[in-house]
Amino acid sequence: MFLSLKLIVCEGSIPCIILASWCVSRLMKCVLMVLLAVCAWAQSQPDQKHGRGPGKEIGSGAGDIGKGAAKGVGNLAKGTGKGAVDLVTLHPINAATSVGKGAAVGGKDVAVGTVKGTGKIGKGIGKAVKKLF
Repeated sequence: MFLSLKLIVCEGSIPCIILASWCVSRLMKCVLMVLLAVCAWAQSQPDQKHGRGPGKEIGSGAGDIGKGAAKGVGNLAKGTGKGAVDLVTLHPINAATSVGKGAAVGGKDVAVGTVKGTGKIGKGIGKAVKKLF
C-alpha cells in the first residue's frame, strides 16, 4: 500500500497535510481538511478578555458605598463605646480622644467607600451609554 503526502496551503498560509492515496475516501479527506481548517482558525483568533458589564459595575459601586458606610458606623460606635468606658473610669481626656478618633476614622471610611462606589457607578453608566451608541 503506497501513501503519498500532499502539502496543501490552506487559507492564511497555514500548511495542512492531506493524505493523497486511493485507500482514503474522498469524504474522509474533506472531513480532515475541514477539521484542520477549523482548528487553525480557532488558534488564530485573538484572546478576548471580557470585563464586567455595566450592571455589575453599578452594583459593585453601590456595594462599595454600603461597605464604606457600614465600616464608618462600626468605627464610630467603637470610638463612642471606648470613650464611654474612659469617661466612666474617670479618664475624660482619653474619652474625648477615643470619640474623636472614632468619628474621624468612621468619616474616612464613609468617604473612601462613597468615592470608590461613585467612581464604579460612573464607570458602569459610561459602559451602558457606550453600549447604546
